[in-house]
Amino acid sequence: MPQIIFFITVGVIAYIGYRTFIREAERVTARIRRTEEQRATGANGTLVKDPKTGEYRVVQD
Repeated sequence: MPQIIFFITVGVIAYIGYRTFIREAERVTARIRRTEEQRATGANGTLVKDPKTGEYRVVQD
């Protein structure tokens, strides 16, 4: 019985680690794509509208 609990615990930890890895990889990939688009267009950043003031600001990574 302790072996089953051990393997279930290891499986849950592996699954959580895998999900965390995938989430981080997607975040890094999106950042790289934004950087490549900015380099291709010659832009110095991406503008985002501030909902409170209505002004546009450069996104900080």
